[in-house]
Amino acid sequence: MDKRDLSDVFRERLKLLLQRSERNQSEFAAAVGIDRSALSQLLSGASTRLPRAETLLNIATECKVSLDWLMGLSQDEGLTGEIRQSFEIEEGSGAFDRTLLARWHAEAAGTKIRYVPAGIPDLLRTQALIDYEADISNRSRELQADETQYRIDYNRRPETDMEVCMPRHTLEIFARGLGVWAGFPDNDRRAQLTHMAELLDDLYPTFRLFLYDGRLRYSVPYTIFGPFRAAIYVGDMYLVLNATEPVRTLTRHFDNLIRAADINPHEAASHARQLAEGNYSTL
Repeated sequence: MDKRDLSDVFRERLKLLLQRSERNQSEFAAAVGIDRSALSQLLSGASTRLPRAETLLNIATECKVSLDWLMGLSQDEGLTGEIRQSFEIEEGSGAFDRTLLARWHAEAAGTKIRYVPAGIPDLLRTQALIDYEADISNRSRELQADETQYRIDYNRRPETDMEVCMPRHTLEIFARGLGVWAGFPDNDRRAQLTHMAELLDDLYPTFRLFLYDGRLRYSVPYTIFGPFRAAIYVGDMYLVLNATEPVRTLTRHFDNLIRAADINPHEAASHARQLAEGNYSTL
């Protein structure tokens, strides 16, 4: 690795540590024993120079990561990294815009977010579907409506870049009124699919939906927030991974789902409209 590459890796890992710390630049700089202006220079990439060895050691010690990882010489954060909480568990409580999940979306703004939903993607749901699913899951209508609106607003931001992958057959099962949606009225299902098609057109290309054959591929629900973290949905809770390698592994898994997609984003709205009209493929 040459000097430029080493400096680039160090800068990206320093940015990640700053984000994890939940401190502002002045507080972080004080914690590692440097001036805020010095930290700003390190983050800017204006120079290929690395900080002094004492500063590197202070950063590694304060953030509980290995020096080799900090300098880009290893992908393993090391034994000291195990002291840092490597995962978080978030339970749904309070308004969505005040949850950790919302904070993770905000932190990932400007990077790519990859999302495998558990059912119909939250931001594509109508109020009728929110009410129906709230009844069968005993979840708050208000919280689900908050989450849906937050996600719509988030995806209208110009810097948003979100890819969603889900089994094609989930939509077809929904359109037919099977499974958990057996009690959802026909008119509401058609209205939901039409609403989905309109939003897919409206939000494209910042929000892109891929549909793959669920008989050939399998995935648990999860969200990858840029290079920083991944949240795996485990039923009213999220297991959130903060380490680099698990995030990369899930990213590769998501890329494989995209490669297997047989309906791509520019076709997704049309597919939803066909389902609303009762045109199904063979399940």
